[in-house]
Amino acid sequence: MTDLVQYTLHEGVATITMDDGKANVMGPEMQRQLNDALGRAQADQAVVVLGGREKIFCGGFDLGVFDQSGDALKQMLEGGARLTQRLLSFPRPVLAACSGHAIAMGVFLLLAADARIGAERDYRIHVNEVAIGMTLPRFALEVGRQRLAPAHLHHAVVTARAYAPREAVGAGFLDEVVPADQLNAAVHERAQALADLDRTAFTGTKLRLRRPTLEALDAAIREDVSEWNRTFGRNP
Repeated sequence: MTDLVQYTLHEGVATITMDDGKANVMGPEMQRQLNDALGRAQADQAVVVLGGREKIFCGGFDLGVFDQSGDALKQMLEGGARLTQRLLSFPRPVLAACSGHAIAMGVFLLLAADARIGAERDYRIHVNEVAIGMTLPRFALEVGRQRLAPAHLHHAVVTARAYAPREAVGAGFLDEVVPADQLNAAVHERAQALADLDRTAFTGTKLRLRRPTLEALDAAIREDVSEWNRTFGRNP
């Protein structure tokens, strides 16, 4: 089976890199391997750096699975939702290294991280569902709501506005943007600073702060799953 996710551990930092050789789509196998990598990072008690290929962070859900409908589609959609839930509640800091395009589900992974650093190059961060005729799932709205500036939340999810990296900082998608050739160094420096935080205090404060978001997100996922079962058919 092809490795879609690489895992390396160094000085308490677990680097999890998505690379399917193409657009880093979030299909069931990518999700499985990401969850396995997060399990390793949790066992290692490591800070997580989540990144993608050069010029592409994540291109969103695998559109080919939408053609299959049924169980595969429901598994992918719920799996993506649960992945954001896992990142938002992960006990160690999660740092997203945005090397390029983040589209749809890729944006929600970005927004679920504790810190986000982007490379300065020509790419877009784009919640494009409305533009391609899809109503955003409830879980995606909750993930966006906890991070994006209110006015930009509307523009991003309702009018499907695409953001360049510098614009994305003001909107709340990214915390900072650095020259592309300095991304790795900036991510390393920030990851080491996060690793120095007191573990117990970090986890307790993160979960205390995010409790309302996590409760709302869990309710949203349950509603989404119910709707997906009605729309795509329930398992016998």
